[in-house]
Amino acid sequence: MTCPTAVALPTTQVSDPHDAPALRWGIVAPGGIADHFVRCLHGATASRAVAVVSRAQERAEAFAAEHGIDRAYDSLTAMIADGEIDAVYVASPHAQHHELARPVLEAGVPTLVEKAFTLNTAQAQDLIGVARDRGVLLMEAMWTRFLPQTDVLRQVVEQGLLGELVLVRADHGQFFPHDPHHRLFAPELGDGALLDLGVYPVSFAQMLLGDLTDLQVAGDLTDQGVDATAAILARGRDGARAVLDTTLRARTATLAEVVGTEATARLSSPFYAPGTLTVTWHDGGEAAVEHPGNRDLCLAYEAAEFARCLQAGRTESPLMPWDDTLSVLRTLDAVRAEIGVVYPGEASA
Repeated sequence: MTCPTAVALPTTQVSDPHDAPALRWGIVAPGGIADHFVRCLHGATASRAVAVVSRAQERAEAFAAEHGIDRAYDSLTAMIADGEIDAVYVASPHAQHHELARPVLEAGVPTLVEKAFTLNTAQAQDLIGVARDRGVLLMEAMWTRFLPQTDVLRQVVEQGLLGELVLVRADHGQFFPHDPHHRLFAPELGDGALLDLGVYPVSFAQMLLGDLTDLQVAGDLTDQGVDATAAILARGRDGARAVLDTTLRARTATLAEVVGTEATARLSSPFYAPGTLTVTWHDGGEAAVEHPGNRDLCLAYEAAEFARCLQAGRTESPLMPWDDTLSVLRTLDAVRAEIGVVYPGEASA
C-alpha cells in the first residue's frame, strides 16, 4: 500500500459528551481524581454529581460544598439506600476498589471504577462476576480509551492504513521525590509505578495487540517494596512486539507510537491525554488530527460513554470490555510477580 502525499485520516465517531444522557452520580472517595472527574462532569456533560461519600463526614461535606453537590455521607450503605443516584464512581486508591465497588454492584447500581481497576485479576473477576449475575453496568475508567484521538487511531489500525503492525512503544514516567508517606510509595494502597503509571502503556498496547504474552521484565523496587521502575518487552497479536516502560523516579517523554509496515502513528506527549495524532507514511505522506474542544475536560468522554452504555442496556462498554480489563490485569500481575511486588493480604489470598 502506498499513500498520497496529502491524505485525510478517518473522522472520529465519538460524539460530544454534552449529547450523552444525563445521570445522577454518587462519588466515592473525594480526592484529586474525583475532583477532576466532577469538574469534567459538570463542565462538559449534562450529568451531575448529586452525592459524595467519604470515611470522614467533614471531608465529604467540604467536597460537596466545593462542587455544589446536594448530599454528603460518611457511609456508602446510606448513600446507596437513599436511592437517588443512577451511577457510582469509585475514585479511591487501587487497594480499596474491590471493597468499595462490590456492595455498590450487589445493590444493582451501575459502577465506574477508576484504573487500575483492582489490585489483581482475582479481585476483578469477582467484581465482574457480581456485575454479570446482577446484570449491572460495570466499566473501568481508563479514560484514554474514550478520547476522539483514540477512536481515530483504532480506525487507522482497523482499516490497515499502517499496514501490518510491527511494534507498539509507550512510556509513562513521572518524578516523585522519595517519600515513604506519599501514596505512590505505599504498598497498603496498592501503589508503585506500575498500577498508577504503567497501566497506561500496558492498556494502550493491549488495546491494539490483544493479550500480551512472552513477557520479558526488568524492574527495581523502592525501600517500601513497591515497584519504582518496570520495563516490559512482550508479544501481541500476529507477532507484533510491545516495548513499554514506567518509572516514578524520572519524568520521561510519555510518548506512544504504533509502527506498521506502511506507516507509523504517533501520539503527542502525554500520549494518554488529549493531544495530536500524527500518521506518517514511509513514502513521506503525513496527516494529523487534533483533539476537539477543551483538553482539560477529558474525563467527560468516559462519563459520556458510561451514560450511553447505561441507556443502551449494556453491562460492559465495547471500548473497555471486561475481557480487556482482565487482560491488562493479567499482564500487571505477571510483571509484579517477576519484579517481586506483593501487596498486603495477597500472599495469604
